[in-house]
Amino acid sequence: MSRLLILLLPLLALAAAPAARQEPTPAAPPAENPQPFQAWLTDFMTEARSRGYSDGLLKQTVADLEEPLPQVIQSDRNQAELNPGFDRYLEARRTRTMVTRGREMGRTHATVLGRIEKTYNVQRRFLLAIWGIESRFGRLTGRTPVFRALATLAWEPRRSDFFRNELFQALMMVDRGYIDAPSMTGSWAGAMGQTQFMPTSYMSYAVDFDGDGHRDIWKSNPDALASIANYLKGYGWKGDETWGREVRVSAPVLEQITATIPKRTMGCYAVRNMTERRPLDEWRKLGVTRVDGGALPNAELTAGLVDVGERKFLVYPNYDAILGYNCAHYYALTVALLGDSLR
Repeated sequence: MSRLLILLLPLLALAAAPAARQEPTPAAPPAENPQPFQAWLTDFMTEARSRGYSDGLLKQTVADLEEPLPQVIQSDRNQAELNPGFDRYLEARRTRTMVTRGREMGRTHATVLGRIEKTYNVQRRFLLAIWGIESRFGRLTGRTPVFRALATLAWEPRRSDFFRNELFQALMMVDRGYIDAPSMTGSWAGAMGQTQFMPTSYMSYAVDFDGDGHRDIWKSNPDALASIANYLKGYGWKGDETWGREVRVSAPVLEQITATIPKRTMGCYAVRNMTERRPLDEWRKLGVTRVDGGALPNAELTAGLVDVGERKFLVYPNYDAILGYNCAHYYALTVALLGDSLR
C-alpha cells in the first residue's frame, strides 16, 4: 500500500464522521439485530406518530426506506480500526495545502470572522481549523441521505439509542421547516453541512448569522462559521485564553505524574484518558517544561496532561470545548495545532 494511500485512509474516515461524536471505547463484537429492518421501521413510525409527527412528514422522510445501508454499518464498526498514530494523523490533516487554504479563507472572510469573534468571543483561527478539518472549508459535506443513514444506525444495535434520538431530531428539523428532507445529505453517520453537525447539534447551536431567516449550515459560510463559534461557546470556550501547549516530560517525571495525579473520572473516553487539571505552577514543580526546555508561563491557568505516545501536551479548559465538538484527542489536538498554524 502506498504511503499516500495510508495517509488518505484516516483522512477519508474523518471527512465522513459527525461532529460531537465520541471517541469509541474498545469495540465489542457486533450484536445481532433483534428484528428485521422493516419491522423496526414500523415500530419507529408508530412511536413517531405518538409524538405528534404526521403521516405526511413520515412519508417525506422514512416511510419509503426499504433496507439499511450496509456501507454505513461497515463504516460504523470499522472506526476504531484506523489508528495511524498521532503524528501520521496530524500530518494527513495539517498539510501545507490546508494551511495555505485556511489563511486564504481567513482573508476572504475577514469581515464576517471579525463580527463572529466579537459576538461569540472565539478566536477565528480555531473556527477556520474546524471548518477545514470537517468539510475542507465547505467543499466536502457528504452525499449520503441523512434519514437513511440515521435509520440504519438506529436499527443497528451498537449505538441504537443515540441514533434513534438523532433520527427524531432530524424529523423535527424537517417538521419545523429548517430544511426539506431531500436536501438532507451528509456523512455516513448523519453529520450535516459545512459544520458536520448531527441533528441534535444543529437544533442546539446552528445560528442564522447572515440574517436571511435560515440557519443554513449547508450553503451559508457566515452561518456555518458562526454556528461553530456558538458550539464552542456553548461548551465553555473563553476567547482570552488558548487551548494549551506541547510540553517535554521525561520518563521519571511521567512516572511521578502517573503515581500522583489521577485521571479524570467523568466524561467521554478521551476526557477520562487525561489527567485532572492542576495549576501550571504544580506542573513546573514536577519538572514539566516547554518543548524547548524553558519554564512554563506564570499564567494562572489549570491544565491537564494529554499523552499521545511520543508527544505530551498540557491542555487548558478551552481544550474541553474542542473535545465537545469531537471527543477524540487526535482530533482535538489537530484542531488546536492547525489553528495555531493559522494565526
